[in-house]
Amino acid sequence: MTDRSQSLAQIERLLGSRSLHGSESLCKMLRYLANHSLDHPGVAPKEYQIATEVFGRNEDFDPHLDSMVRVQAGRLRAKLAEYYASEGAADHLLVEMPKGTYALTFSERALPLPEEKSSAAVAGPAARPKTALPISFRWIAALVIGSIVLATLLAVAIDRSLPHRTQEAHPTVEAAGSPAAVRTFWMGFLAGHQQPWVVFSNAPFVGRPDTGMRYSNAARDGKAPILDHYTGVGEVLAVHALDDVFRQLQQQLRLKRGSLFSLDDAKNNDLIFIGSPSENLTLLDIPSTKEFSFHRLNCCSRVGNVEIVNAHPLPNEAHEYQASPSNEVLTEDYAVVALEKGLDPAHSVLILAGTTTIGTQAAVEYVCQQSSLEELLSRMGVTSASTLKPFEAVIRVKVARGVPVSTELVALHKIAD
Repeated sequence: MTDRSQSLAQIERLLGSRSLHGSESLCKMLRYLANHSLDHPGVAPKEYQIATEVFGRNEDFDPHLDSMVRVQAGRLRAKLAEYYASEGAADHLLVEMPKGTYALTFSERALPLPEEKSSAAVAGPAARPKTALPISFRWIAALVIGSIVLATLLAVAIDRSLPHRTQEAHPTVEAAGSPAAVRTFWMGFLAGHQQPWVVFSNAPFVGRPDTGMRYSNAARDGKAPILDHYTGVGEVLAVHALDDVFRQLQQQLRLKRGSLFSLDDAKNNDLIFIGSPSENLTLLDIPSTKEFSFHRLNCCSRVGNVEIVNAHPLPNEAHEYQASPSNEVLTEDYAVVALEKGLDPAHSVLILAGTTTIGTQAAVEYVCQQSSLEELLSRMGVTSASTLKPFEAVIRVKVARGVPVSTELVALHKIAD
């Protein structure tokens, strides 16, 4: 056991280390966990507590939908291990966060003991003086000391040559090894003080899962109970694709289903909407697309289907884009990819929406893949993140056995600032 003052002193040493330099959110988390562990020994804080009290999440935070705390905990464990393997190698007090818990542990490390003086007395008068070490041992000691000095100088040189992050919200994405086109497209969503919100559609249904469900119709269904906790397979796979890209870019995402989203969230954050306004109803309350809009059809074999209408067709562009009819096997879909200014112009809104859930999946994958982003940026003449301006585009999606297999950019409009 260690006393509180020793433990807090070790925490301050960690907070001032190179390993945690610039990691504001990890430092804040470490200080909170340390105080909690010292105030409540043996009692680990809950994920919900950390999310709301450390990272300022709202009271409706759901750890099943938002993995931010688990991600940050994993990063903190890695930073602690990095510290004790380098600049903290000689520290007597070890601070750890065992996997499976958010409680910190403090323990004294078993460091090598100095050579005992009694050995000379046992050896008698003929014993070799302590300073007269064997030649082989002196060579080994010199080699070890030289290696430590060289490693220290190398670490300092690297540390000075690399730019440090001044805030956790400004990750050094070059270190992630992601393609240049991916970094250029997503840079605007990495520079904010908060991680962007990903809002996925969950259309209102009526009925029961065991007897059948359908989209809710306010005029027909009256006060029928609404089921708003379902979403499409395309949205699920789309979130996975986004999470993979942002992990490469050393950034996290925050997830929220459309029915729980608020205008306050829209005003103060960068947003990524997954799903069309016909299902992601929150899109109806914020600035949406201007050139390409979604309309529900009410005739012939396409009753209830959604199409994309082109408000100002350019040469070789269609006036509307329609997926395969719902009474046929889906082989073709269309989706909108649009970057817009938010309610607060300092923030951005990215809309990724197909006329079906498969089209939505394809739209997200389109902005996560190097080849398609290179085509998109080239068509717009974008050479750096600072030259990427608002735009709206339509992609054609080829579908086979319920899977988007290829995409083609068929319409692209730049939006005036």
